[in-house]
Amino acid sequence: MKFIESLKNVWKIEELRNRIMVTLGLLLVYRFGAQVVLPGIDAAQLDGLADSTDGGLLGLLNAFTGGAFANASVFALGIMPYISASIVVQLMGIAIPYLQKLQKEGASGQKKINQITRWLTIAICLLQAPGYLASLPALGIPASAFLLGTGPLFYFSSVTILVTGCIFAMWLGEKITDKGIGNGISLLIMVGIIARLPASFIQNAATRLEGNNVMLILFELVLWFAIILGCIMLVMAVRKIAVQYARRTATGDYEKSAMAGSRQYIPLKLNASGVMPIIFAQAIMFVPSLVGGSALLKETTFGVWMQTNYADIFGLAYNITFAILIIIFTYFYTAITVPTNKMADDLKRSGGFIPGIRPGSETSEYLDKIMSQITLPGSIFLAFIAVFPALIVKIMGVQQGWALFFGGTSLIILVGVAIDTMQQVNSYLLNRHYDGLMKTGKNRKAAVA
Repeated sequence: MKFIESLKNVWKIEELRNRIMVTLGLLLVYRFGAQVVLPGIDAAQLDGLADSTDGGLLGLLNAFTGGAFANASVFALGIMPYISASIVVQLMGIAIPYLQKLQKEGASGQKKINQITRWLTIAICLLQAPGYLASLPALGIPASAFLLGTGPLFYFSSVTILVTGCIFAMWLGEKITDKGIGNGISLLIMVGIIARLPASFIQNAATRLEGNNVMLILFELVLWFAIILGCIMLVMAVRKIAVQYARRTATGDYEKSAMAGSRQYIPLKLNASGVMPIIFAQAIMFVPSLVGGSALLKETTFGVWMQTNYADIFGLAYNITFAILIIIFTYFYTAITVPTNKMADDLKRSGGFIPGIRPGSETSEYLDKIMSQITLPGSIFLAFIAVFPALIVKIMGVQQGWALFFGGTSLIILVGVAIDTMQQVNSYLLNRHYDGLMKTGKNRKAAVA
């Protein structure tokens, strides 16, 4: 009942109601565009493409685009080129002084970084679009489906439309962030994943019903909710580092008594890197099968072994390597995104300190040590969630399309985006002195009162 009451309170806040309506409207536009097939392709002959993208890496890519990849849609590239560009710019910010300077310039610098990301997105689209079009015949689209042939005119018009579709999707995401609720780019990915969920579940359930395995369907649902709970715990888990702030006196000096100040916390996330280690690891996992299929190795025993074992995303060798890479990339990405030196300097400038730890370099070393300690269990848990779909495919015989929702990038994105959006809605409710959607809302309301 409290949840229903909170939903009523959401509708009472005009600004929040308008933002939600704008968000839903723009998401509807994106979903509509995902069903529009590229001009010159017969929509009735796309069954082969749908079958080719039912599982494996292509199935994961199809899930991120909400089925647009399998529909040969104008949004077939989805928002992934923008995500790739954002990752590249973020990594280049470590080594390129110009980008480092922009990161320190605040809003104006971020605006320039966003512009660089947009141009890089277009460049990535110009590379990916011809590759996607060239792969369509190999993915199951017959020659008769190309109504106007596959000449230069088809490639030019289709590349233009695919690039425009990606830019338009990027624009929709930015508008949702500005005028709606939640992070627009993340929401576009989330609704694309959710759009594939019902069909995947129904397909798996139909197979179970044919074998009279109703209880197995219920067990899979219970297991699915359990792994969702585990993802929520991973996303929200933090290690609180107590911080003491000295109280400023009327003369402008700081009182040296620790008891005179206020105590707060630095929340260090168990999984500070989010889903990025999985994305990095998946990008690397394309390499072994490509190397095995190269001209030098494809005829050798080792090359055949690499092609066989690393082309199957549910295979043992693939997932062991995948898990190890995720742990490594979790440490790497955490190291470059959690600036312990800057945190220590900011703490020192604001008159804060960690009890028992000297301000400055000693504080930085202490925070770095704590991050290393909590990153290990976080990375192992993240790796387990990433390989869990392969486990249930091998152990329980779950269909690959439905198994992708039991972990990996898809589920962590769903959980992370849902929590972030709920927190934004929660802040609107608490600012109006309503009970929040989340458990801590009532306590925070009482504190405000």
